[in-house]
Amino acid sequence: MVVRPGSFAVLLPVKSPGSGKSRLSALPDADRRRLAAAFATDAVSVCTTTPGVALVVVVSDDEAFAASLAGEGVATCADPGAGLNAALRHGAAFAHDLAPGLQPVALLADVPALTAADLAEALDHARAAGRPCFVTDADGTGTTLYTASYDAFDPRFGAGSADAHRASGALPLTGSLATLRRDVDDLAALADAVTLGVGAATAAALPATLRA
Repeated sequence: MVVRPGSFAVLLPVKSPGSGKSRLSALPDADRRRLAAAFATDAVSVCTTTPGVALVVVVSDDEAFAASLAGEGVATCADPGAGLNAALRHGAAFAHDLAPGLQPVALLADVPALTAADLAEALDHARAAGRPCFVTDADGTGTTLYTASYDAFDPRFGAGSADAHRASGALPLTGSLATLRRDVDDLAALADAVTLGVGAATAAALPATLRA
């Protein structure tokens, strides 16, 4: 595992493909598993090619799948099993032990249209703000990215997370950031992501009826 030049450690919480993306239940289980794995694969790929990202930490309850995502600049650690925010705090501590100078960035892995340009823009804005920041999802109620200094890192993902992060004093980042905001929880959101343009792994995993 190599720490590249940069200021940020991106933390990617990744469920086992067998249990991930349960809200895509309209799809056959095999398709849902392939998509869940592909979303994570594409997210890791984007992070490792984004300027400013020095380290990617995959936090997962599936050791074998996490190992398949590991590589140069990508480390893995086990999900402690106490919920998403606890997993992210654990990932932040793990990253801090590896590279204490990096700022943790919580990024949900269900953003299959994400581009390095949008991620880099968000990180640039966060760096300039110098305070906790977050990115709302396309619906405006959820959160796809949250970042703060290690000492101030306090993720509040879950129902109504945009309001929860705002109430904590975190700054909502402006700008289009369309590919970063487009999380996928259902088939309509997946179709929207396909319109934006999904990553290679997701494109290959799409059922024929959803291909652009």
